[in-house]
Amino acid sequence: MHPTEIKELMIVGVIIVSILIIAIFLKGKWRKAGWLFALVLLVAYCIFHVVRPFWIDAQIDKKVSLLRPYLEERYPDEEWTISTLPHRKDGFKHRNPYYIGVVFESEPEVTYEYWVESKDNIYQISFLTNKRLEELEHVE
Repeated sequence: MHPTEIKELMIVGVIIVSILIIAIFLKGKWRKAGWLFALVLLVAYCIFHVVRPFWIDAQIDKKVSLLRPYLEERYPDEEWTISTLPHRKDGFKHRNPYYIGVVFESEPEVTYEYWVESKDNIYQISFLTNKRLEELEHVE
C-alpha cells in the first residue's frame, strides 16, 4: 500500500470508529441511525476505492484523445509515441497519473510531459533528457 492510501484508510477508520462510539451512547432509533450511517460511510469508501482506478483510466483516455489533435496541429510533419503512467502497478503510485509522456521520432531520447485540462488548455510541463535545453527541438 502507498502511504497516501494508508492515510486515507486511517482517516476513514477513525471517522467510522468515532461514529460507532458516539452511536453506543445514543438510545433507540438514534443508535440504529448511527450504526447505519457508519455502515453507509464504510460501503461508500469501499466503492470509491474500487471505482477510483477505473475513473482515472477514463480521464487519462479522455486527455490523450484531446492531446492527439493538439500535437497533429502543432507538429504536422512529426511522428510521436504517447505513453501514460501505469498507475495501478507498484512503484508508480508516487507519480501523477495525469502526466502524459510524448516521445517524438526525431528526438527518441527526450520525453516531453504534457498536462491536459481541456481542449484549449494543454501545457508542456516538463521534459526528461540528458541533453541541454538549447539542443531540444520541441520545447514549448
